[in-house]
Amino acid sequence: MSFAMPHPRPPFARAILPLMICAAMPNMAFAQAATSSQQANNELDTVVVTATRNKSQAGETPQKVTIITREQIEQQLAITQDPGQVLSNLIPSYSPSRQKMSNAGETFRGRSALFMIDGVPQSNPLRDSSRDSYTIDLSMVERIEVIHGASAEHGLGATGGIINYVTKRAEPGELNQHVGVSLTSDDDVSSDGLGHKLDYQVSGQHGDWDFLGGVTQQQRGVFYDGNDQPVGTAYPGEIQNSKSYDVFGKLGYWIDDDQNVELSVNHFELEGEGDYVPVAGDRENGVATTAEKGDPDGEPGYNKVTTARLSYSNSNWLGNELDAQVYTQRFRAQFGTTPYFPYEDAAGNTLYDQTRNESDKIGAQITLNRRGLFNDYLDVTTGVDILQDETSQVLVETGRTYVPESQFRNYAAFLQGDLHLTDRLTVQGGVRHELATLDVDSYQTIDRSNVTQDNVSVDGGSPDFDETLFNAGLVYQATSWAQLYANYSEGFGMPDVGRVLRGIDTSGQDVDSLLTLQPIVTDNREIGARFDWDRYGLEVSYYESNSDYGERLTEENGTWVGNREKTEIQGIEITGEAQVSDAHQLRLSYTHAEGESDTDGDGSVDTDLTGINIAPDTLKLGWSAAWNDKLSSHLQYSHFFDRSVDDPELEFDGYGLLDASMAYRLPVGRASLGIENVTDEDYFTYYSQAARVSDDYYFKGRGRTLTLGYQVDF
Repeated sequence: MSFAMPHPRPPFARAILPLMICAAMPNMAFAQAATSSQQANNELDTVVVTATRNKSQAGETPQKVTIITREQIEQQLAITQDPGQVLSNLIPSYSPSRQKMSNAGETFRGRSALFMIDGVPQSNPLRDSSRDSYTIDLSMVERIEVIHGASAEHGLGATGGIINYVTKRAEPGELNQHVGVSLTSDDDVSSDGLGHKLDYQVSGQHGDWDFLGGVTQQQRGVFYDGNDQPVGTAYPGEIQNSKSYDVFGKLGYWIDDDQNVELSVNHFELEGEGDYVPVAGDRENGVATTAEKGDPDGEPGYNKVTTARLSYSNSNWLGNELDAQVYTQRFRAQFGTTPYFPYEDAAGNTLYDQTRNESDKIGAQITLNRRGLFNDYLDVTTGVDILQDETSQVLVETGRTYVPESQFRNYAAFLQGDLHLTDRLTVQGGVRHELATLDVDSYQTIDRSNVTQDNVSVDGGSPDFDETLFNAGLVYQATSWAQLYANYSEGFGMPDVGRVLRGIDTSGQDVDSLLTLQPIVTDNREIGARFDWDRYGLEVSYYESNSDYGERLTEENGTWVGNREKTEIQGIEITGEAQVSDAHQLRLSYTHAEGESDTDGDGSVDTDLTGINIAPDTLKLGWSAAWNDKLSSHLQYSHFFDRSVDDPELEFDGYGLLDASMAYRLPVGRASLGIENVTDEDYFTYYSQAARVSDDYYFKGRGRTLTLGYQVDF
């Protein structure tokens, strides 16, 4: 196994060196989230990462892992309720938020992330509607586990990394209740910019039973930019001028000290109010897309997702640790009306249709861990994953087929070993075998170039795939304060099958012959080092992510098309933190990424990846402080650097955003005040500048926004 180092780039090298120095200095960094003491930091080091099948501990993995604590989540929610913004603020190499319902273009290390809730995949393998980060309210989440880079352990969908939401568990005691309320407004306190959120949770333990229930309800107002103009509304859906609610329940029973059964159900809905219509901008002249009051055609876009999970765990089954779960999910994502699907009503009027993505999946995961073999030299993990997904995309008003009903079946078995060669050196390795079948009946779809003409007939088929994935890594504890790691892992993913099947414009083609349905296999190589100097920490990692048959999104005739091309991505991530005192914590992160694809098919990459595929270089600083036992504060700054690509129309002019929050503990409960975009920066979002050239999608970001919150536990 070999790891290629980055090509020399003097300007980049000059930027990295001072950042590495700053990361180790207590007075040069600011934290995204803080702990109240050094003891809290030490406790974080022992967190078990449930997203790894062998239940690795944070800080001991052969690839970069980020643990986002509940305290960090609450600090972000005091500033913004946009989950994409929260992820962008807290995860190195995650793209800037679009601030829309769609997370298309929000990539992780230049590729797709696999979103999970308690290990249940939220991503839809057949028709990526880019809504998989909007399936649960973050009020229900205890922590977020982030695995950077491809994962052969989880296989399907994890080509860029894993983002696993770990839901809350019952607090000790017979009955515990939590109530939270927040009010949000633009800095002019406009009536249509007001929003609110209500949050209630109850949990308890009684005998061998434990339970938790929660409900949230949120109303979002109109977003205003830094120039006090309404931010434009977008197809396929909006989080501004919207309402949402989440109902979550979890019930557990302890059979004995080793065995536990747990049932959890989550239902999440987010739907636009439809009170505004877009006003197209003028990209060439720098005029932003805005919005005005009106009655848009059709129904607003929405997300409606119900996920159920039944799990069983046994910490001592014949000397093994057994974890098993079965799950089901019903996913409905409706997109707003666009001018791409005209039809005539009974009176001969021309109307426009809208689409709805419908996906139903069931699955199972079984994991078996055996530790301490051969005098504690070897730990072995094995398991089986099963998934069946049925997906279609229909035109709501006319009932026409856009993406035919397709059934995907995926079976996978894996074996993973951890070999503790010495007290300092651990070697990991594993193999995963994937079997997948896609069934598509013969169907008729519309011709996107002329949707009023006859449908396009396509013969069905059942293409199948057979892939074996490998991973290997090592962790070497060089000194008491320095740890080195290296990792090779292959990721497995499906191309957006729906885009392929709906993009056929010539009748008579056969699904079995469409080579673009071949899976995406990524090779991920990573080397890194972790340093822990008591109160100071630093981690540096370099990665490469290559695919001989990847997928690059491009826009053609108003729609996104997945071009199957060779892609190569490489980048570096630097994170540092300093616990200056028990009351003050500082943190810094810097990420650099670049990538190219083979657009002419000659086997050599030649074209820069744009903002739809890859994030800009990013510097994030933060400072959290506990001034006394009642007052605490948090300050964070994110700077997105300029980025040039081969296409001059997709060059990016960077910007910086400053956020702040303050919390005060009252005699009863806690009050908080958060300010997003403190300086009221007037900017165009990264997606609007670097992902697509469009007057309709030329959006500015949200201006200064205030959030006042109150929480009480009893």
